[in-house]
Amino acid sequence: MFSYIYLASQSPRRQELLKQMGVQFEMLIAAPGEDTETLEIPLPNEKVRDYVQRVTLAKSAIALARWQKSGKPWAPILCADTTVSLPGHSDSEILGKPVDAADAARILQMLSGKVHEVLSAVVLIIDPETQPLSLVQVSEVEFAHLTSEVIASYISSGEPFGKAGAYGIQGLGSAFIPSIKGSYSGIMGLPIYEVNQLLDFAKVARI
Repeated sequence: MFSYIYLASQSPRRQELLKQMGVQFEMLIAAPGEDTETLEIPLPNEKVRDYVQRVTLAKSAIALARWQKSGKPWAPILCADTTVSLPGHSDSEILGKPVDAADAARILQMLSGKVHEVLSAVVLIIDPETQPLSLVQVSEVEFAHLTSEVIASYISSGEPFGKAGAYGIQGLGSAFIPSIKGSYSGIMGLPIYEVNQLLDFAKVARI
């Protein structure tokens, strides 16, 4: 039985969700000079499910190497990544984090009035010598029609930045969402039900 895990993510939302689950964790922070952002660049013609799983597995491998250099005792390593996709639109197979305000406006205009998918991949390394457990959870999110004024106001709040799809369901962006189908916590970035199953399999204690 493990009393805690390592979290290989600096996302405050994932930290909040783990605390909500009663999971004790220690951050496994990227070392200076580590370039994980390059991993998030989609490969040519890459499908969104393949993309989010590839990125998360790659980040988990980097996290394992980070642990190996740390001298810390072993505990399972949890890594997750989330992205947004608009099915049926070739130019929006993968909607990641906006690079600037213009990009955020482009993404939000694309999502306006449509149903999109949010995919959260989770990887748990139970043992450094065995293959990690991985899964992809998919939810559907309906967006209301957004005027250019609403989009501009939302972008000025700063909330779209650092978030796949240029919005946060747990913040001001919730006002744009009439309905969801799937996992609310998965849309936030860490699907609680699925993660709970992985932690049970790994025999991780909760408080």
